[in-house]
Amino acid sequence: MKKLPIVVIACRVLQDLLTPLIPEDLAAQVTYTDYGLHRHPSRLNKTVQDAIDSINEPSLVVLGYGLCGDGLNGIRAGKHTLLIPRVDDCIALLLGSYQVYRREFDAVPGTYYLSKGWLESDDHPLKEYEEYVEKYGPKDAVFVMDMQYQHYERLVFVIHNHADLEKYRPLAQEVARYCERWGMRYEEILGSDAFMRRLVEVAVVLEKADEDFLIISAGGEIRQAHFLR
Repeated sequence: MKKLPIVVIACRVLQDLLTPLIPEDLAAQVTYTDYGLHRHPSRLNKTVQDAIDSINEPSLVVLGYGLCGDGLNGIRAGKHTLLIPRVDDCIALLLGSYQVYRREFDAVPGTYYLSKGWLESDDHPLKEYEEYVEKYGPKDAVFVMDMQYQHYERLVFVIHNHADLEKYRPLAQEVARYCERWGMRYEEILGSDAFMRRLVEVAVVLEKADEDFLIISAGGEIRQAHFLR
């Protein structure tokens, strides 16, 4: 059976982790989408579907996403085969495994995560507040933010190397100071590229896929139920 060419479509928040792991001759095409799409699941869905539909030759399409607020729910494989990490969002991908994500979730369910990518893209509560002030005014901005974040207990900055920590820590701590209004404490966690490394390995040899990955055959469709554990 002819081996399918590999096409990678992933969130830009994973670019620094994933790019060094992709052998130069592995993927026929690698596309990274905008950071902020996870805040708009319908736009994420359309962006990913359009990218898949634009691939002419039947391919193995590796999606660097989780379910992402149902953003991948209903994505159609068409003539392609899809490979997706079986995670709710990219937090598990940044931490390195679903098991580490569950450990952190069970310890403190009310955790908000920051990463280098989200800080670079101004996708964090402090920036969100500033945008709401411009849109609604200070009083309503405070009300909306309180409704969204009052139940969080912890702000965690996931880092992957010392250089990024030193460069982005000041901004992460600035965001953390703002989030103290809800009683959030600030922590730093060393992430891992282990999940991304495994994703590339499974893309090369699909038989290596285990319960951490979904394979959707041609003609199939990604459903929310696929991600339930």
